[in-house]
Amino acid sequence: MSTELQAPFELEKNAFDRWLLAKEWRRRDLSTPPPGLKPVRGDAGFPLVGHGVEMLRLGLNYGMKRYRSHGPVSWLSAFGIKMVSASGPDATQEVLANRDKAFSQKGWEYFIGPFFHRGLMLLDFDEHMYHRRIMQLAFTAERLSGYMAQVGDVVRDSVTSWGARDGFPVYPALKQLTLDVATKIFMASSLGGDSTKLTRAFVDTVRAGTSLLRVPVPGGRWAAGLSGRKVLEDYFRASLPAKRASDSDDLFAALCHARTDDGETFSDDDVVNHMIFLMMAAHDTSTIATSALVYYLGKNPEWQDKVRAESLALGDEPLSVPLLNSLPSLDLVLKESMRLVAPVPWMVRKTVKDTELLGHHLPKGVYVTTLAWLNHMLPEYWTEPHEFDPLRFSEERREDKSHRFAYMPFGGGVHKCIGMHFGTYEVKTIAHELVRRFEWTIPSDYHVQWDPTALPMPKDGLPISIRRR
Repeated sequence: MSTELQAPFELEKNAFDRWLLAKEWRRRDLSTPPPGLKPVRGDAGFPLVGHGVEMLRLGLNYGMKRYRSHGPVSWLSAFGIKMVSASGPDATQEVLANRDKAFSQKGWEYFIGPFFHRGLMLLDFDEHMYHRRIMQLAFTAERLSGYMAQVGDVVRDSVTSWGARDGFPVYPALKQLTLDVATKIFMASSLGGDSTKLTRAFVDTVRAGTSLLRVPVPGGRWAAGLSGRKVLEDYFRASLPAKRASDSDDLFAALCHARTDDGETFSDDDVVNHMIFLMMAAHDTSTIATSALVYYLGKNPEWQDKVRAESLALGDEPLSVPLLNSLPSLDLVLKESMRLVAPVPWMVRKTVKDTELLGHHLPKGVYVTTLAWLNHMLPEYWTEPHEFDPLRFSEERREDKSHRFAYMPFGGGVHKCIGMHFGTYEVKTIAHELVRRFEWTIPSDYHVQWDPTALPMPKDGLPISIRRR
């Protein structure tokens, strides 16, 4: 179940294949469905760039505008291809539930395939389940407890160096912190002198997927992504022999040694591919979720006080999974923060056979995008959706139960994030340690602007005024 890592000439061939695919898509017509099904209506947008610039510039606002003007199913052109937008919980459910196995993860290949080649999120059906069964051995309850016992130490060591000041850019600090956590828990090591280079490589590989120019032109985002992927491959492959021989309890070693009852294991290539994907997913999404939480606690000091009171009541006892589950105010705030800022705002699929979507005909080979962030903001399912209101998740209200796919910060279906429990506990641990040590505020007239280029990140680093308690 393994594959050789892509060589540079294969990546160049893939770029040419993508160009041919885009040319084929420009000829494709979604307006002539079989009897009994509706056509997919839409528009190409501007010449050459389609709607890509609007999507990158406006993000969620563009998605909402399109949903209101075109409905839950429409086609558009962007990033060199035609794609179908499946918006709203009903359309999202049909795509992610995928009952007839028509919607494939191969949709991700066009966007991030060269950079996260054969990561778990890019695998399909039986092969996906094969890899997920093995990887699940690295995320058992016992292993999670072991990981979390170490996370608190890393967080405490890191935040003690934070200085009290106005205008502290908290996003870069949190990004470094989550990378420190990931390298310690996933690799039982520190990046040391490689930290800057590897952090840059992760950033470049994540941002490359939304390049408007999708060929490796020197100096371009696509080329930077390919270079970043090579840096990450070299690093993990060089580390593999020692990790295979070790008996450490980190995730890297767990993937190296995982063996199901049926004898299923990962090859070296599998381990490298999964480590690159998991390291990205672990520290990028956790950084986004923690940044949103810090932002909303800074804007809502009454909730910051509630969260702090619960954390202080625990004393200095090391955090465990049961203790992390005993912080109700923090739980409500985290859920609301991930609703307002979805860590993974969109997902993409590709049809592998003719199918239908809410009565619309989709032929084989269609790229389909879903926007989870939009689902989180629809007034049909949420009371005053743009307002920060953690109590919407309380047992008395449970607005997240208004639709199975109204709230989906970790995705949905069989590809729901395998590390969602680890990620949740990590963010709670960081928040717990921050409120115990600091108080912070954000001016009432400041409103963060999230850059929608890839995963959402604050454009200005999210400055806060922070003081030691």
